Amino acid sequence: MSAHHGHSHDHADGHDHHDHAAHAGTKRLGIAAALTGLFMLAEIVGGLISGSLALLADAGHMFVDFAGLVLAFAAARLALRPADARRSYGYDRFQILVAYSNGLVLFGITAVIIYEAWRRYAEPVEILAGPMLVVAIGGLLVNIAAFFVLHGGDKEDLNMRGALLHVLGDLLGSVAAIVASLVIMATGWTQIDPILSVLVCLLILTNAWRLVRESAHVLLEGAPAGVDGTEVGRRLRERVAGVEDVHHVHVWMITPRRRAATLHVCVPEDTEGTDVVRRVKAELSTAFSIDHATVELEHGRCADADSECGSGHAHDHHDHAGPGKHHDHAHAHGHDHHDHAREHRHSHDPLPRPA
Repeated sequence: MSAHHGHSHDHADGHDHHDHAAHAGTKRLGIAAALTGLFMLAEIVGGLISGSLALLADAGHMFVDFAGLVLAFAAARLALRPADARRSYGYDRFQILVAYSNGLVLFGITAVIIYEAWRRYAEPVEILAGPMLVVAIGGLLVNIAAFFVLHGGDKEDLNMRGALLHVLGDLLGSVAAIVASLVIMATGWTQIDPILSVLVCLLILTNAWRLVRESAHVLLEGAPAGVDGTEVGRRLRERVAGVEDVHHVHVWMITPRRRAATLHVCVPEDTEGTDVVRRVKAELSTAFSIDHATVELEHGRCADADSECGSGHAHDHHDHAGPGKHHDHAHAHGHDHHDHAREHRHSHDPLPRPA
């Protein structure tokens, strides 16, 4: 397979796989969201009738999972819309924006539940263990059904895998509510309910922190896990013929499934630049799953840093002014880098903006 054909196939295959995953996962996510949403309402009603804080805490957990499933469902459909001049990367980041917001809301929900648990532990209230048990068992059955619906989806879809983790968390919440109701029926010790509700909240907070951290990393255009600018440059210099130097490497995620990069590649004057670019992009796709790359070719000197390629400038975006470098060079490099990043963002505009 030629380098050109390999790049074209990989790039198209990435988009085809993304579109296929959106189509295949939409129905599963819709079913799981409907199941979760309906039973979330049942848990709220059951918790209010029985007086169970554990049920209300689990309903709060299911609310976040329901929002996440609805978000994934909407994003799968929205991602099918073509990119336009204002949103050249399409609409995939909508799911990241909402996920970040849901995580922040979840912190507030758990704070309220923990406060209420402390109050009820100090001043126990009567709990109807029978209705609580019925609702908790129903929640367990619904979560099992939702798990099997999602388990048949695309295993490489991070959104689908995240939804599976949320449903597993709901399973544990339902088990906690069942245990609390059985203990109350057997012993009358109602304080087990707020104790287990706090344990459910700890589970929620763990998922919320992970959700906020990962979505914020994507929104800040952080590099994918395991991808380092220095390693990208080293591999390209070793594997791609004609590459003398690689620098100004920037790698980020449009979404966890879609990776992009910009980089400068220095090649000899007599090198066929188009072939080098094709080979570089093919290597980025194969080694780092980067299927959207902008490669700037240079001969002899870096246009941004005004220094010779391979001598005196950074090979990634972390080392702009290392030991021994002249202050003026670092200052100029910093402004050039800033201008380059600003130009890149204006041209690609990865974050959705109001029409």
